[in-house]
Amino acid sequence: MAEVQIQAQFGAELKDGFKPTNAWISQGVAWLDEIQQFYRERSVIEKEYSQKLSALAKKYFEKKAKRSSTVSVGDTPSVTPGSLESASMTTWAVQLTTLEGRAAEHDKLANGLINNLAEPLKNLMSRYEELRKQHAEYAAKLEKERDSGYGDLKKAKGKYDTSCQEVENKRKKTESSFDYNKTKAQTAYQQQMGEMRNIKNTYLISINVTNKQKERYYHEYVPELLDSLQALSESKTGSLNNLWSRAATIENETMTNSSQLLQHLSAEIPRNNPALDSMMFVRHNAVQWQDPPDFGFEPSPVWLDDEAMASDPASKTFLMNILTKSKGSLAGLKTECDARRREVEGAKRVRQAIRDGKDKRDEIEVVRAQFYNQELLHEAERRKTTAEVETFKIPTNCDLCGDRIWGLSAKGLSCELCGFTCHTKCELKVPADCPGELNKEDRKKMKTERQAAAQARSAGPDSSDHPNGGGGTGHPGLQRSDTMGSMNTLSSGYAASAQRSVSGMTNRSSMADEPPAVVAPAAKPTIRAHRIVAPPPTAFVTSPTSNGDADDQPQGKMLYAYTATNPGESSVGEGVTFTLLEPDDGSGWIKILPSSSSTSGLVPASYTEMLPTPSSSTTLPPRPVSTASGSTTSLAGSDSGSAAPKKKQGPAVAPRRGAKKTLRHVEALYTYEAAGPGETGMQAGERMVLMQADQGDGWCEVEGLAGKGVVPAGWVREV
Repeated sequence: MAEVQIQAQFGAELKDGFKPTNAWISQGVAWLDEIQQFYRERSVIEKEYSQKLSALAKKYFEKKAKRSSTVSVGDTPSVTPGSLESASMTTWAVQLTTLEGRAAEHDKLANGLINNLAEPLKNLMSRYEELRKQHAEYAAKLEKERDSGYGDLKKAKGKYDTSCQEVENKRKKTESSFDYNKTKAQTAYQQQMGEMRNIKNTYLISINVTNKQKERYYHEYVPELLDSLQALSESKTGSLNNLWSRAATIENETMTNSSQLLQHLSAEIPRNNPALDSMMFVRHNAVQWQDPPDFGFEPSPVWLDDEAMASDPASKTFLMNILTKSKGSLAGLKTECDARRREVEGAKRVRQAIRDGKDKRDEIEVVRAQFYNQELLHEAERRKTTAEVETFKIPTNCDLCGDRIWGLSAKGLSCELCGFTCHTKCELKVPADCPGELNKEDRKKMKTERQAAAQARSAGPDSSDHPNGGGGTGHPGLQRSDTMGSMNTLSSGYAASAQRSVSGMTNRSSMADEPPAVVAPAAKPTIRAHRIVAPPPTAFVTSPTSNGDADDQPQGKMLYAYTATNPGESSVGEGVTFTLLEPDDGSGWIKILPSSSSTSGLVPASYTEMLPTPSSSTTLPPRPVSTASGSTTSLAGSDSGSAAPKKKQGPAVAPRRGAKKTLRHVEALYTYEAAGPGETGMQAGERMVLMQADQGDGWCEVEGLAGKGVVPAGWVREV
């Protein structure tokens, strides 16, 4: 703020302005009383606040003492903690201590407001009021002196007027007298004239004196008094400023001390490592523990039986149906579990990023999404576990010793050519005489022969003593027959490689346990696989991309002959096979390379039929393969692995070139990395072509800088 260049002076500016000045000064002094009342009331508030803070701290110190043990180590610890408290409880004690310290600071402030501000203001007000009254009394004295001078002048004027009247009277008397009396009258007249002159001179002197006193009154006495009042007022303001500065200093000290208490608290909070509470709870609650015993077969009290599975034809059919059903659902369950697990792990990484301060999302919402996917994962894993157990626990017999193999994946080996099965412990006893790859009938025949030989070796001279009959000749009436001897086809699976020998035995996978009667069907043209519901952006973090093999380029044949009519098209005869280069992008045209020509070109999609592509694996991909075609607006080339479109029936007229559907665009809301076949990556803010909208499975198909593929529909918005 700029300094005032002209200094105001009451005496020079206000002249005869004592009364309004005095009233103004009086109001300013009286205002000091209001200020000191303010600080007194503020002191009461601070005192009450201090008391309430102190009472609050005391109340929760008492609650802390009651809850400390249970919060630290639980209700029933195996080890008594004594006086130990958890890290969180210790940090809470620091917060309550900080509250007590702040209460003390506010109590100190309340006392300071009274002692250092309210009382000094009260004393200052009385002193300035006394000085103001002295100025008022002095002003009244000066005014009285002025009025007295005016009265003396008025009296002198009256004497002068009276003297002049007497002179006039003497003069008239002189004119009316005669002889002796005239002389006497003349003498009296002269005397009166002299006295009148003296009175006149006195009157003139009084005028000068009064004027001089008046001049000094208005130009010296009153201005000096006004200047003194001005000094009094400014002195009052200066003293008030000092008190205000003292008030700010007192309050600033309180805030500084409170800030130091809070800084100490802020330094203590990061030391409360969440793992410390867990560690203390574990150390005070750890007990000796063993897994509950596994459940075993309990025979019925009314029927003597053992744990061996029944192997009669109806039971084998039932078991094979279970095996087939379980294996059929296992691949889909694995895919679902992998997808849910990626979503759960992604949510966990987001939670950790939130804890590290790298992510600003709401952790509670992330946890809610995590538990939602965790429940779905749990349900899928329970179904998967059931399917795995049903798949792997169906027994077969060893072709060498004849004993059961409970789960080829864990305890058995199998030749991938001839289907020879044996225990892992029997591997080195198997002769290297693999007959080579066998068909289904030969496998069944050889399996029967191997099992008969193994049963004969294990039965010895008296097969009737075998617990399960061993395939012997015992009477089938009341004796139990071998429930496993006729189930040898359950695990006689077949594969495509490896000679059967000691080194040629391979661990059986779940796919190797298929029954011989179940033959994998040829792959059908894929229209659109069911996709997994896209996770919410707050919970999904991509996992490493799977390393599955890429499919061959799609093949097809011409249903009808087509003759090119425009540049870029290709003339192809009926029945000619071709390689698909660019699928239909919605325009009704596809780009092909005919087997009868080395030049590629466009033909109507309705004139063609796509041929089935052999599948290299029976396991479904975790994400659907993109079915969109490579359009002329492609940003990253065509999709050579796209599935074939559905065949269109009947002869069709070639669509008009360029009659493509209106392109729709979307904008990426978040950055996404491809996590499986058929997916594509995108960057936040990237603009992409929408190839196919969400079909209700949570995914949409787009084409962007990273190519074509599916992305979570909730991660993009249409523009």
